[in-house]
Amino acid sequence: MDDICEIQCYDEEKVRRLKPYASESEGAAKIFKALADDTRAKIIHILSLEDELCVCDVAAIIGSSIANTSHHLRLLRNMGLAKYRKEGKLVFYSLDDDHVRHLISAGIEHAKEQKSTVRAT
Repeated sequence: MDDICEIQCYDEEKVRRLKPYASESEGAAKIFKALADDTRAKIIHILSLEDELCVCDVAAIIGSSIANTSHHLRLLRNMGLAKYRKEGKLVFYSLDDDHVRHLISAGIEHAKEQKSTVRAT
């Protein structure tokens, strides 16, 4: 195995300096777990392109049933990534904040770069 150290050693100064930062990532996995599902990633992406969308609009855009779309939107809301408002018989969803918009945008940009790299080889 070429990808593992053959001896055990570490830089004490770097470990001491960086170790307190390790706990800062707690809670971030929940966000990435939500983004790891293709349907939820699509929903977050289209919500990042519009201020808000009705559940029916989201379902039509992603080519899914209203029930399935509602399920995913509810999960996103419960995870703190989306918010909703009800207007009469319609429910509108939007992203909870710009952090989510930046994450999905960075992910899409990275995926496009990966695709172009694969095509170039």
